[in-house]
Amino acid sequence: MSCIHLLYCDKSHYQNFTPPFDIPESWQWVRLGDYVINRDGERVPIASTIRSKQSNKIYDYYGAAGAIDKVDNYIFDERLLLIGEDGANLLSRTKDNAFFADGKYWVNNHAHVLDSSDKFLLEFVALYINTIPLDDYITGSAQPKLSQDNLNNIHLPIPPIEEQRRILTMIESLMSIICEIRESKQQLSQSIALTKSKILDLAMQGKLVPQDPADEPATEMLRRVNPKAKIITDNPHYPQLPDNWVLTRIKDVFEINPKNKASDNIQAGFVPMASIHDGYSNKFRYDVKQWGEIKSGFTHFADGDIAVAKISPCLENRKSMILRDLPNGIGAGTTELLIFRSTILIPEFSLLFFKSDNFIKCCTGTFNGVVGQQRVGKSIVEDIHIPIPPLNTQRAIIERVQGWFNCLDNIIVSLLK
Repeated sequence: MSCIHLLYCDKSHYQNFTPPFDIPESWQWVRLGDYVINRDGERVPIASTIRSKQSNKIYDYYGAAGAIDKVDNYIFDERLLLIGEDGANLLSRTKDNAFFADGKYWVNNHAHVLDSSDKFLLEFVALYINTIPLDDYITGSAQPKLSQDNLNNIHLPIPPIEEQRRILTMIESLMSIICEIRESKQQLSQSIALTKSKILDLAMQGKLVPQDPADEPATEMLRRVNPKAKIITDNPHYPQLPDNWVLTRIKDVFEINPKNKASDNIQAGFVPMASIHDGYSNKFRYDVKQWGEIKSGFTHFADGDIAVAKISPCLENRKSMILRDLPNGIGAGTTELLIFRSTILIPEFSLLFFKSDNFIKCCTGTFNGVVGQQRVGKSIVEDIHIPIPPLNTQRAIIERVQGWFNCLDNIIVSLLK
């Protein structure tokens, strides 16, 4: 089978078409609507409250799985090409909009169902659709939609069938190699994450850098800043801290969730949870807002504060950072943050503690709330124990950890080149 059959198609659709790039002479530009069979009419909308009167059969369908009122009608039982009809994925550059469904399934009205007399031809259609932006064929932005007419008008460069097979065979081989590379990168990334976790554990136990007996003991520094601070002498997470370190409670060295006082008309930074990077980075973005717009109903913070997500899974994913360079030095953000301000700890050292496994484990074991909305309470966090080294040791730990982390990050960057 070749592209010759298209000579008998209605050519009116091609009169105003300008090819976006040149193709070999043996190839041909075609409209998708002239090339595939649309089977959207074989599906019907589903009422979520309807169950089958015949049985409780459950079938997979595009989007989820469900039971329908006519179990044996409007069910596809063959490999067909599905193309998203609406939703944000249509505008995505990283997610496939065309994919195949196999087995017995029902397709809801969020996807177009396409067939061909030679199903192998659908493979090439899917490949091309997933490599081009669909912006010119989509209507709406808040609710993007790819109508049937617009889908039909997508033009594809189609090679002869044997060349299609060669192209797809080559791509399949390349994708297999790419998958192996991705798997190796993922394994290495996991190993690097575990290494960073171990580095922080050693840092918080006083085992990462040499100790200087001449440094002022952290106990004296703590007593000077907070005479009422509780000194902890027994903790299984930190069994043998160096002699000039001290173990105390978070609330004894941090002011938690401090408030800002500022004029309503000055600019400030606004930080939603989505703008906070996860992992071991210290990155975030902010939007500039008037302080009067965000001072109520949000969490306050200022330059130098540490922000830590209190909701799962953001906490476990280490969404935490040091607030820096905010407009006028202040800001507000998502209510799912805990804010820590200290006069005894260097912010970079504090952040290392809040990203450590010991801190995260102390939080996750106390989560409360319904599934999907579980978080740690402030009253729990303020009593978690934190190791305090002398100031010079804090600086040495920060420098050593950053050196190791930079080295590990460079390995990842090198693999992505």
